[in-house]
Amino acid sequence: MADRPGSSGEGPEFDWLYGGRGRSGGRSGSPQKPEATRAIPVQPRAQGARSAPGGTRGGAQPAPTQVRRTYDQRPAQPPAAPPLAPTPGDGRGDGAGGGRRLTFKTVRRIIYVLLLVWIASIVWVGLSFPKALNRVDWEPSGARPADQPGTNYLVVASDSRKGLSKAQRRQLHTGGDVGQRTDTIKLLHTGSGPNLLMTIPRDSYVPIPGHGSTKINAAFAYGGPELLVKTIEQNTGIRIDGYVEIGMGGLVNLVDGVGGITICPQTNMNDPLANLHVKKGCQQADGVKALAYSRSRHAQKLGDLGRGEAQSEVIGQIGKKVATPGTLLNPFKLNGLKDAASGIAVGKDMSTIAIAKFAWAFRSVSGGSALTCGVPISDMYIHWDEARAKKMFGYVINDRTKDIPKNLCTPSGLPKSVTG
Repeated sequence: MADRPGSSGEGPEFDWLYGGRGRSGGRSGSPQKPEATRAIPVQPRAQGARSAPGGTRGGAQPAPTQVRRTYDQRPAQPPAAPPLAPTPGDGRGDGAGGGRRLTFKTVRRIIYVLLLVWIASIVWVGLSFPKALNRVDWEPSGARPADQPGTNYLVVASDSRKGLSKAQRRQLHTGGDVGQRTDTIKLLHTGSGPNLLMTIPRDSYVPIPGHGSTKINAAFAYGGPELLVKTIEQNTGIRIDGYVEIGMGGLVNLVDGVGGITICPQTNMNDPLANLHVKKGCQQADGVKALAYSRSRHAQKLGDLGRGEAQSEVIGQIGKKVATPGTLLNPFKLNGLKDAASGIAVGKDMSTIAIAKFAWAFRSVSGGSALTCGVPISDMYIHWDEARAKKMFGYVINDRTKDIPKNLCTPSGLPKSVTG
């Protein structure tokens, strides 16, 4: 085995490495003081470099930067982890799993848009409804009563079959087209007192200008709305301010347009001629049943007078349904009423506001706040009781409906001593 360097004593420079110095009994024979700790040269290793093979503790090293070895040096702390990205679809951003969260501001905007669309649709249907109505001439020529307080509308329902197909005539039991007369004649008064709906029996025997004395409904057949209005004004002294007319088909469509009405017959009614078969008591009626109920007189105890009462009931129920929030605030129902308007005619000069006032007054008939009276009559042949009728007309002319005595205002026009 080769001698260690410096073993021959020729050089002390390696004794420090092999422990030759600083021990007793060394080759030199003299004790040596231990040397201070020496710095061990450390050569920083180039990145990616490998150690030389066979390197030893005593291998030569290039002159490095002198560093002192320390054994308590702690390893460097690893770098902090970056913040986590938001999970897709957790509501904090767009992702494959979800969308952006709705805020209160966004929801409020959506509600505002829907509210504007709803209001616009109601306004549009409301404004278009009067345009869908038919317009007719109704104001008579010649002398007329002077202007009076309050407003008087003439409401008529004609038996015209115009616009009805053969199948519809069979369904409604209207028969053939035999002319046009007024099955219903009502006068609606609005003013400072209670509203008044007064029935003028269609068989009332009165003078018709240019045609002698006959049934009042013949005036419509002779000269249309103008002659009918003139006949009523000359026989009552009441000035007519507005005119509304509805045909059979129009009544059916109007009732169906409001979703049906409630009728309350006082007895069981079976009238094959009118196609009416109902039991006593309140019940739902569609347009076909409502028309039959308002046309039937053979099943009424008072005949045509009883029919007049049923017609007032139907009119009031229609007004009640039209003026409900469920109809006025529903664009779809309003649009259905607009479709039914083709069967309704109004005076040419009636404005949208006047039509709205009429519809509102119509509602009061079924609300219990309006008076429903028949023209006072003296017999079943429909002769007016001149004294009582004149008194009734005077209350209307002077807008004093609140002063009408109860014994003067009866639904049939007959005294209560007769009807009980």
